[in-house]
Amino acid sequence: MGDPIKIAVRPLVEYVFSSGSLESGFRSTGTMVEGTKAHQKLQKQYGELDQSEVYLSAEIPYGDLLFIIDGRCDGLLLSEEGTYTIDEIKSTAADIGLITEESYPVHWAQAKFYAYMHAKEHGIPTMNIQLTYVDLDVEEQKRFMQTLEFPELESFVYEVVKQYVPYAEMSQQHRLNRNQSILDLGFPFPGYRAGQRKLAGSVYKTIEEGVSLFAKAPTGIGKTISTTFPALKAIGQGLLERIFYLTARTTTRTAAEEAFVLMQSKGLHLHTVTLTAKEKICFQEKVSCRKEDCEYADGYYDRINGAVLDILSNETRMSRGVIEEYARKHRVCPFEFSLDVSYASDAIICDYNYIFDPRISLKRMFAEQKNQTALLVDEAHNLVDRAREMFSSTLNKLSFLDLKQEYKEVNSGIYDVTKAINAYFIKLRKQAEDKPLILKEPPVELIMLIESFVLQAEQELANTGFTEQNPLLLETYFAAQNFVRISKLYDERYVTYVEVIQQEVSIKLFCLDPSYLLGEVGKSFRSHIYFSATLSPLGYYRDMLGADEEDYSLSIPSPFSPEQLDVHLEPLSTRYHDREVTKSRLVQLLLELTTKRKGNYLFFFPSYAYMNQIYEAFMEKEPDARVLLQRGNLSEEERDGFLSAFDAENRRTLIGFAVMGGIFSEGVDLVGDRLTGVVVVGVGLPQIGLERNIIRDYFNEVGKDGFDYAYVYPGMNKVLQAGGRLIRSENDHGVIVLVDDRYLQPHYAALLPAEWRDRMVVGKGARDR
Repeated sequence: MGDPIKIAVRPLVEYVFSSGSLESGFRSTGTMVEGTKAHQKLQKQYGELDQSEVYLSAEIPYGDLLFIIDGRCDGLLLSEEGTYTIDEIKSTAADIGLITEESYPVHWAQAKFYAYMHAKEHGIPTMNIQLTYVDLDVEEQKRFMQTLEFPELESFVYEVVKQYVPYAEMSQQHRLNRNQSILDLGFPFPGYRAGQRKLAGSVYKTIEEGVSLFAKAPTGIGKTISTTFPALKAIGQGLLERIFYLTARTTTRTAAEEAFVLMQSKGLHLHTVTLTAKEKICFQEKVSCRKEDCEYADGYYDRINGAVLDILSNETRMSRGVIEEYARKHRVCPFEFSLDVSYASDAIICDYNYIFDPRISLKRMFAEQKNQTALLVDEAHNLVDRAREMFSSTLNKLSFLDLKQEYKEVNSGIYDVTKAINAYFIKLRKQAEDKPLILKEPPVELIMLIESFVLQAEQELANTGFTEQNPLLLETYFAAQNFVRISKLYDERYVTYVEVIQQEVSIKLFCLDPSYLLGEVGKSFRSHIYFSATLSPLGYYRDMLGADEEDYSLSIPSPFSPEQLDVHLEPLSTRYHDREVTKSRLVQLLLELTTKRKGNYLFFFPSYAYMNQIYEAFMEKEPDARVLLQRGNLSEEERDGFLSAFDAENRRTLIGFAVMGGIFSEGVDLVGDRLTGVVVVGVGLPQIGLERNIIRDYFNEVGKDGFDYAYVYPGMNKVLQAGGRLIRSENDHGVIVLVDDRYLQPHYAALLPAEWRDRMVVGKGARDR
């Protein structure tokens, strides 16, 4: 008999009953905190002999396997007659009147396991099992009861375990192969680049100590392999069971996939899966998850266990293409399939939102799994603004006005509540007509109305189904759900603001400082590794990403020779009111640069408008130039076409006009002669606007430099990312031209990398200011 297989009750019964999340079918508007409060409120009503949150466990031998199964039951009740009852509490904002005794077999299964464990340990012949459903909104309760003899419980438990055995055997063998392959795995390159060993060692030490790391590691050092390799070694040493490689862009996701492929070619045996957005991987022309509309959704839970077992038994690298292949083979939804596979994988490559976004995070990850998981957060500078949006929520008046008119003669409940919400928006419009309305408190009255709307919409959708006849209701329902969800997170780090733009009135719960919520979401994970070439200034990112005092910081110097890079500063003013004056000098500068040395160039601008202005003037001067212009909303094929044009064998100079912070300024590798020079026009400051000014004012109030937090640091990060496209390897050479007189100011100059400052030559652009 091999090592015992430890598993909690919940994931075990979920796997066997294939019903997805334990809360499958529940569309709760509440947060986990609300659910916990509902549990605690019921538990306080227990009698003197009753117990709550009782830990239970049992050893269950099956063939050559030994299972150790454990969990906590919500309640263990003891009657005066000496009868024991397991109470399993489930909270939801859905209508519990629709729940029947047969609705959720997985809930009964969970309770039966707890009953078996207690009965086995104490020699109890008969157990009662009670399911208690609680409506979070009206606190209504509904209970179902069963009484089972111990042999019935034991038979049930062993039947469930029997169904789990094939997966357990596969998983146990995989784990043995994985760990041995990790122990045998050497660093997959002949040697470490300068700084690589230090970064890898810091990542391992951070995971070993169970803290977090904030690492500024320059472009070209090989950050992906320097973080994944030590994380895998931590798995081999039993410190971790899995890692998440979190990215903001498809390009960095590809780099992570390639790193695992490289290590697998060196003998690594590891289950890796890449999660792709539902809209991209769906087999249907129009995304619809109703079984009536999609053959891959119809009967999904009847086929998913076989599909998961098949792919995990035969594949290690589960890319999008592999997921799609097995999804078609087993006729299962490829998106849901990839999620189910991810819970059993060793390394998951995905977007930030699968961990941090309260709307779509992987909710079936249990606490014991998180404690054995490390998060590798690539290009972590992006997480600040991404987190702000994840923890914010907006509603618009016109959606409710349209629904009010649509449902006037159809559904009085929806009509009445949307009428009240529309009236509330009318009052807001009067208050915000002259200038945006900014409030430090949440809109309590509106939140109550939105909660009522969610209930009415939920009932309507349950009656009519999620059909094409009510897309506006469905869309507004999800927006309203998120608004209520975010309102539960509202604290002193939020403001509420109202804007009136033409006929539209919008209200936003705006998260100003996401650091606390990022910490709360991620605190159960063993370690967070935040890394980026532009995590500068480190103090700002530690502050905004929620660092604790014991967390580490690391800054690694550039590994490249100073002679590889020429840096020129042209102190022209690129401020909005000076752009027309300096336009001709800027165009002349660009022409001189590209004429003097043939090659491939990227010109980065702070906005599309400014980029187009200079592009048009440039083409007037040089109409035969070979030029590419970035447009908004490029498809993946168009993006790839743009980049593939930067060929080292180009005989004519190629110029790409692009925007800072866009898809071509981050995560793009144009190695060697594919890129000759980069011009960065401006200091990258975000456009002055309402939200940025609200952020500025907030940080001023809490004692920070608000302008730096709202404008300077995010802007200069874009500059560093754009300039970082140039030198990607030991063999690259090129020129960076910085165009803006503010680089002469000590405050801006100090935010540039030392290797740029040391090589900088100041031009004569000041004469045109």
